[in-house]
Amino acid sequence: MQRKNIEIWVGIFMLVGIAALVMLAVQVSAAGSGANKSYRLEARFDNVGGLNVKAPVMIGGVRVGRVGDIWIDKEDYVAVVGLDIDKQYDTLSVDTGASILTSGLLGAQFVGLSPGFSDIYLEQGDTLELTQSAIQLESLISQFMFSQGKDPGKDSRKDPGKDPGKDPGKNNSNDQSQQEN
Repeated sequence: MQRKNIEIWVGIFMLVGIAALVMLAVQVSAAGSGANKSYRLEARFDNVGGLNVKAPVMIGGVRVGRVGDIWIDKEDYVAVVGLDIDKQYDTLSVDTGASILTSGLLGAQFVGLSPGFSDIYLEQGDTLELTQSAIQLESLISQFMFSQGKDPGKDSRKDPGKDPGKDPGKNNSNDQSQQEN
């Protein structure tokens, strides 16, 4: 009899656990879908770098949405990023800019929005016109390495008419005093 009670309680415990997991799965899938809680904007970039779907969309470090999709426009071959913006941030102006940024030096990438000042607001399906593509670390390093040794303000050729030992900006009074002695 006691063994049967234990089996019943174990069965009840398992059913409650399974029901809790099902409820958790439904809650997570409803929160992730964003149905009726967000609106879609699009942004076109020459290079999205390592940006991933579900990456955060931020304004001033505060998450205001997520990246919904990333695809290539078949007409002009640029990357198009679908941004799912939370409905509470529905007053983004049409001159809002989007940049692909990186958290820290080698961190994850996200989309940063820079709100504009227009009185006209973005709506479902609008495209952000002001965008800045991802900055590639390799490009920055190569620009730095190839620019070393070059000073854009100076001409590397020497003027043959100048005395290399004298600096025209200095007062060369020591030269005169040595000649007088």
